[in-house]
Amino acid sequence: MSKRLFILLALAVTVALPFVLRPRQPALAPADDTVVIITPHNEAIRTEFGHGFQAWYRSRTGRTVAVDWRVVGGTSDITRFIESEYIAAFRNFWTGKLHREWSAEVQAGFTEPKLPAEAAAPVKEARAAFLASTVSCGLDLFFGGGSYDFVRQAQAGRIVPSRVRQTHPEWFNDAVIPQYFTGEQYWDDEGCWFGNVVSSYGILYNVDALRRLGLAPPHEWQDLADPRYAGELALSDPTKSSSMAKAFENIIQQQMQQRLATLRRERSDTPAALNEAQAVREGWDAGMQLIQILAANARYFTDSSQKPPIDVAQGDCAAGICIDFYGRAQADAVSRRGPARIEFVTARGGTVNSVDPIAVLRGAPHREVAELFLEYTLTLEAQKLWNFRPGTPGGPGRFALRRMPVRRDFYTHTEWQPLCSDPGADPFSDPSPLIYQPSWTSGLFLELAFAVRVMCLDAHPELAAAWRAINSAPEPAKSRALAELQDVSAVDYERVNGVIKKTLGSKNKVDEVTLASALGAEFRARYARAEALAAGK
Repeated sequence: MSKRLFILLALAVTVALPFVLRPRQPALAPADDTVVIITPHNEAIRTEFGHGFQAWYRSRTGRTVAVDWRVVGGTSDITRFIESEYIAAFRNFWTGKLHREWSAEVQAGFTEPKLPAEAAAPVKEARAAFLASTVSCGLDLFFGGGSYDFVRQAQAGRIVPSRVRQTHPEWFNDAVIPQYFTGEQYWDDEGCWFGNVVSSYGILYNVDALRRLGLAPPHEWQDLADPRYAGELALSDPTKSSSMAKAFENIIQQQMQQRLATLRRERSDTPAALNEAQAVREGWDAGMQLIQILAANARYFTDSSQKPPIDVAQGDCAAGICIDFYGRAQADAVSRRGPARIEFVTARGGTVNSVDPIAVLRGAPHREVAELFLEYTLTLEAQKLWNFRPGTPGGPGRFALRRMPVRRDFYTHTEWQPLCSDPGADPFSDPSPLIYQPSWTSGLFLELAFAVRVMCLDAHPELAAAWRAINSAPEPAKSRALAELQDVSAVDYERVNGVIKKTLGSKNKVDEVTLASALGAEFRARYARAEALAAGK
């Protein structure tokens, strides 16, 4: 009996000890006002912008404010959370206040921006009622993530116009915050969202690992297709990481534009529209083939876009694709502990400068404070936090955020350059930026992530095995096997725009699962055939 009691006591202590010893979580300090912000931004950004806003708010209003950060995961997790909260809130409003009957059609239609003419009257009424309402999800602001997600939220009506364009019209022009730059949109026509920091995409690499593999430092996406990277490349799942999905879209856009340049040289007498249409189709295939080879070299596809930089820094992977500030921050953290062992480089000619926006959510409980927080992020005072070094006048107190401010006039202050973490960096002065063409791929963001998933993630073991076999095979078996491997017709531009887009838009999610299963099986079989061809079978 005593032995049993001892075991139970030991078990209880083991379970309780982590709770007893865990650091006390700081509670929100009492304040006059509050703002509730949901964000994918990391702790460093939350800390610096939280402290900065509190000081700015007090000087502006004479009142104190508590910033209540809500972190539920990445941008995809946030959008799912927001959508579910608005469904619950609007259902309560529809059935409780308006005394209307809830249905699957109403649930699907009240956030649908383009209801068909034949939509049932209750669905149209629900859509109108939602847009006229102050239904709330209990949050004030959505801060951070890619513009694609904010466009979707604006179309659904879950984010609402802010007053900042009326209070500061002098900010919204080509000299300060352009609405469009290199094809990317930086703020919304209706004032629903505003970019406040610029991001690009590139490659973080481990100097020692590259030396071990006999590789030169990479500068372009194509460099990562070298077979010596097999098992050494860190990638994120594009269905979970919007930044990785955007990087893959950049890869495809670059291939499209390179193909278009070639066609214009070779067929100058062909109508421009025909050259463009062919370049888009062929560039899509070339981009998917390049992504496929990068996936074949991948050690893994992680759910977290923050994992690749960490693994590259630790030497577990030789290189990884990541958003610029993850790469720079990781390089900065490592360099503080000794000689620079990792480096970040933007992909030459292969990355756009896109923005992370901020928006006020419908029914924001603390609307006035939310408006002021949004305004604050666009002031030069707040823009300094993105790239000033910690401890510099006007800079962050503790963390180097290593990001590029969205305000173009920030870079005209040459006296600030010595205070910056990245002096001389200016996304608006890139001599050869990738010019984003929204009409080519912007409507296929989800479809691209899905296509990469079925082609690369679901069949990754078979893809990696075939790639290894191909790289050790002699000719002509090698060429035949590579041709089989790189047949991407199952996810070509026409199919992605057709059956895949239609399936992902279906209200019956079983259709998506069925298609994913079929395509995954098709690619696994293809990769098995490629491996057999490489072996001379």
